[in-house]
Amino acid sequence: MGALTVPLAPAPRHPMPAAHPNTLTALHLQGVRYAYPGATRTTLDLEALTLRGGERVMLRGPSGCGKSTLLSLAAGVLVAQEGSVELMGRDWATLRGAARDAHRVDHVGYIFQQFNLLPYLGVLDNVLLPCGFSRRRSQRAAAAHGSTRAAAVALLDALELPAAAHHRPAAELSVGQQQRVAAARALIGQPDIVIADEPTSALDEDRREAFMRLLLHAMQAGSALLFVTHDARLASHFDRVVDLPSINRAGVEVR
Repeated sequence: MGALTVPLAPAPRHPMPAAHPNTLTALHLQGVRYAYPGATRTTLDLEALTLRGGERVMLRGPSGCGKSTLLSLAAGVLVAQEGSVELMGRDWATLRGAARDAHRVDHVGYIFQQFNLLPYLGVLDNVLLPCGFSRRRSQRAAAAHGSTRAAAVALLDALELPAAAHHRPAAELSVGQQQRVAAARALIGQPDIVIADEPTSALDEDRREAFMRLLLHAMQAGSALLFVTHDARLASHFDRVVDLPSINRAGVEVR
């Protein structure tokens, strides 16, 4: 997922009321097919997949089954060649350029597998990045905590990152600390959906369980969660588990 380079989105004229979890559809895929350019077969072929507001869904499957492709479609980085992918009621295929980037940063928090922190920025500045691109998330963060900086500190505290680390460059952090900063960046401003791409893959069992506990505690604002993993032991943390190979009619991914 590339870096976002859009200006501040204009403030909504009539802000949407806060939704009670499970009353709105956060993500809906219908009749989706996707094949990479030059590929000899379809990578992803889904009849339907829906994620309700506030729902925590674990998407599992082995490497090469199409998980990364599905995440890219869900986040609007790729656009389905057939069918529709709607995030918060907007089909990605109807949005172009800056409008697609603005919709993504307004509504999606993304935890990358490799974290993708800016190494030369301090911890707080990394966490605050989405607020610099999304007025909607900046306003939500400030409304909940008085300021965006206070919101960032509150998330880092909830994720148990020591205050002494808040101003250190990201490059100086341990892997576990970088992971928590990446989670805080995804959660700031209460995005409607958080997409997590195997963020626990490099952790041992104890650290994996600790991270899941902290992540779900910090997510109590009601964001939906689409969490990709191949680790079936994490299933108890989720409302629902979706086995991608069982619903991907294309079979094994070829890229």
